[in-house]
Amino acid sequence: MQTRFSRLPGRGLYLITPDEPDDDVLLARLRTALLAGPVLVQYRNKALDDVGRARQIEGIAPLVRAAGAALVVNDDVELAARFEAGVHLGREDGSIVRARERLGPGALIGASCYADLERARAAIAEGASYVAFGAMYPSPTKPQAQCASLELLRRARAELAVPIAVIGGITLERADELVAAGADWLAVISDLFAAPDPVERALAWAAWHNRVFGTEGKKR
Repeated sequence: MQTRFSRLPGRGLYLITPDEPDDDVLLARLRTALLAGPVLVQYRNKALDDVGRARQIEGIAPLVRAAGAALVVNDDVELAARFEAGVHLGREDGSIVRARERLGPGALIGASCYADLERARAAIAEGASYVAFGAMYPSPTKPQAQCASLELLRRARAELAVPIAVIGGITLERADELVAAGADWLAVISDLFAAPDPVERALAWAAWHNRVFGTEGKKR
């Protein structure tokens, strides 16, 4: 099976959904966050079972695609296949090779590489479309995570030929230095979903994207 994404999204914001158990609340919060103009949206919910996650993805997928963003499912290759989405795999989430076989050559497959450049090299060799480093800064969602450095990001950018995502403690105020160091996609949860004024923050992210990337937006 081949998913709907045979091309990589352009550079910019990589939105990750929070662990929100209420479907209606999640959809409302996502509609606001989409004002930021993300190029990717990862559905992530560690608190629900498979049935609940499938129900939520069914609700958010049309919103994400109508916004022109790529949809990625965290951890679960079968849910990704069911909804013709990409998948993002961590250290314990299964084989990139098998994910590629299941989802097809056009699928968007990401790999968490933490602060490990060698892991990124191996993930690319196995067929990952992109790699993700982090936490870049202390993060409320992963407070015990080892932090990756900007120097690691610069080394990765000089060597690797795939897009690089960064995650962990990323805020709008830190966005420019991460892009300057080589990041393609900035993965954000709290800075949007936990903002005091989510609409204002989303519009600020959209303005940042237009300033930094212009019309590059959702093309690559």
